[in-house]
Amino acid sequence: MEKLTFYALSAPEKLDRIGAYLSERLIRDVGRHRYGYVCIAMEALDQLLMACHCQSINLFVESFLKMVAKLLESEKPNLQILGTNSFVKFANIEEDTPSYHRSYDFFVSRFSEMCHSSHDDLEIKTKIRMSGIKGLQGVVRKTVNDELQANIWDPQHMDKIVPSLLFNLQHVEEAESRSPSPLQAPEKEKENPAELAERCLRELLGRAAFGNIKNAIKPVLIHLDNHSLWEPKVFAIRCFKIIMYSIQPQHSHLVIQQLLGHLDANSRSAATVRAGIVEVLSEAAVIAATGSVGPTVLEMFNTLLRQLRLSIDYALTGSYDGAISLGTKIIKEHEERMFQEAVIKTIGSFASTLPTYQRSEVILFIMSKVPLPSLHHPIETGKTGENRNRLTQIMLLKSLLQVSTGFQCNNMMSALPSNFLDRLLSTALMEDAEIRLFVLEILISFIDRHGNRHKFSSISTLSDISVLKLKVDKCSRQDTVFMKKHSQQLYRHIYLSCKEETNVQKHYEALYSLLVLVSIELANEEVLVDLIRLALAVQDLAQVNEESLPVYNRCALYALGAAYLNLISQLTTVPAFCQHIHEVIETRKKEAPYMLPEDVFVERPRLSQNLDEVVIEFLFRQSKISEVLGGSGYNADRLCLPYIPQLTDEDRLSKRKSVGETISLQVEVESRNSPEKEERVPAEEITYETLKKAIVDSVAVEEQERERRRQVVEKFQKAPFEEIAAHCGARASLLQSKLNQIFEITIRPPPSPSGTITAAYGQPQNHSIPVYEMKFPDLCVY
Repeated sequence: MEKLTFYALSAPEKLDRIGAYLSERLIRDVGRHRYGYVCIAMEALDQLLMACHCQSINLFVESFLKMVAKLLESEKPNLQILGTNSFVKFANIEEDTPSYHRSYDFFVSRFSEMCHSSHDDLEIKTKIRMSGIKGLQGVVRKTVNDELQANIWDPQHMDKIVPSLLFNLQHVEEAESRSPSPLQAPEKEKENPAELAERCLRELLGRAAFGNIKNAIKPVLIHLDNHSLWEPKVFAIRCFKIIMYSIQPQHSHLVIQQLLGHLDANSRSAATVRAGIVEVLSEAAVIAATGSVGPTVLEMFNTLLRQLRLSIDYALTGSYDGAISLGTKIIKEHEERMFQEAVIKTIGSFASTLPTYQRSEVILFIMSKVPLPSLHHPIETGKTGENRNRLTQIMLLKSLLQVSTGFQCNNMMSALPSNFLDRLLSTALMEDAEIRLFVLEILISFIDRHGNRHKFSSISTLSDISVLKLKVDKCSRQDTVFMKKHSQQLYRHIYLSCKEETNVQKHYEALYSLLVLVSIELANEEVLVDLIRLALAVQDLAQVNEESLPVYNRCALYALGAAYLNLISQLTTVPAFCQHIHEVIETRKKEAPYMLPEDVFVERPRLSQNLDEVVIEFLFRQSKISEVLGGSGYNADRLCLPYIPQLTDEDRLSKRKSVGETISLQVEVESRNSPEKEERVPAEEITYETLKKAIVDSVAVEEQERERRRQVVEKFQKAPFEEIAAHCGARASLLQSKLNQIFEITIRPPPSPSGTITAAYGQPQNHSIPVYEMKFPDLCVY
């Protein structure tokens, strides 16, 4: 060998003839089964190949590859392994000049076939499979970086290489289940085809350029489909973790797009298959989010939401083509629910990895998909009793809750923009109790920026809230602007949510958490005053009971107001305020425990049927609170005004009432707030005749007004100056008397909504007229 090597190095032009001779000898020895000579010939070829790197090596390599192919075609495992080892040595050689005509198609096919060996002897089968994997690894190393050689990334090659590696990866569980002894463990680990296949797959994907990712991922998806590997989903998740950690980070979004397209392609597959794809997508997206995801963010959420809507349709109809199939409906509906939960989980896990600005876009995007009821788009009712829109609302709100969990944004104007908040709060007024609870939970997730929420999971009247260890920061300027713009809208929805008859304990716990978190996160002096007024309005809601609420709801409202005022009084640190709240709570503990959360918000609430005879000692008094807080610098005038929410068009669109019911409701509310409440007559029924009469009367009124204006103009043109002066003087005195009456009304403390109150001198007083309802006298008419 030394003489032959020296001869080949000194006369490189003879190298191709040497290779041809050795090739001829080896082919002849293989045919005659003289395997000792075959090994000698291959050893000579290997040493010559390692020693000679001259420009004329290409012809020698052709002879060498012909000999390797001959060995691989043999049925003898030892010859196959021998040929593979020689090919691997050749693959590690860096050639000086590229070859334009060399083909590796045979080697890819043969090595892939060896990877699927099913030899009867387990040890031989393992060796053949490992040789096949090593051979594929050699082909990849030899061709992947040389653009002038065969393109290994072509689908015809990838469709053989990738499934062969995945096939060996599948059997890692079998290899582990044999559990070798501790002394044999290192050898067994070295002989494990699964580990070798994983290394080869990682190396292959790590070398993939931007344009080659698709060809490498598509065979993986097809393999998982053909072998039904989405349903256990363990192997599929493992495969894509290998893929995501092996490729370059800037290529991650290409893998996500491939998975999204595959999910769409399997829209009519079984729910378990789609759920497996979604879970794999979740794992891959979380890894990809650490790199560059880019424009695929909204594309991913759009695909997931579309699949969610399709799943709802499948669950309602019981089949994928719209035809009802009663035989499989129950099983299929259960599977669809599992798929929907998987989609919601994926939405949340991926959103949690996004930066704040992208997360805000996703939140707005999901909210825009929530179907809201309107007069022009009535809610459709499904044949199964559950309407499609309701299920869609619930699933999208669940997704929104997942995205909002842990959302951190210092500026509430950015976290809750107007277009998002308006749609969200519109959903808060719907009839469905589950939907209302989701809305409250979403608001809590956005507002809780210091992790205080879990401290209010249960409602109680703590004598010292310092044990809660609350994290409280001063209200920032941005939060103050947010509350100036949206506070009344927020209070209104909290108040209206308290009036719902279908509320259960979870609703009151969510309302309590929301009130407390607003007090901690967004409150300045003005907001605290408004929140106290709101809590007192909730108490009046339970006391007056104009909504005919059940006993539990009334007791729950009393308990909710007590728990919140107990906490807010300790946050304001006004001793007289705390003392008043404490006295009322102690009185309730002794004589009316059914008005406290400790007796109401339990598994078996202890209620009282005699709530119409609640004495004033059990109530938090607005006059007392305004007196003690006014002395500490708070706005006493604002505290004296009872909270009354304004009705808007939103109630008509969001509630289950018709237009006629809404109009009569507004008429009743306006008459309820009038000073003549005690003498109120029943509202006149609106019919066709009344509307006709109103139109006719309006024409007569216009004629009378026109005649009066003509008389006034004529009087000022023809009357003497003294008469006009006397008339204007009388009007001025009349104006002054009216202003005096107005000042007297506005400075007088108004009564509570429950009726009349007693002033300091024991004289009853009526309701004061709100300023926007006052009618000022005309100064002069032209």
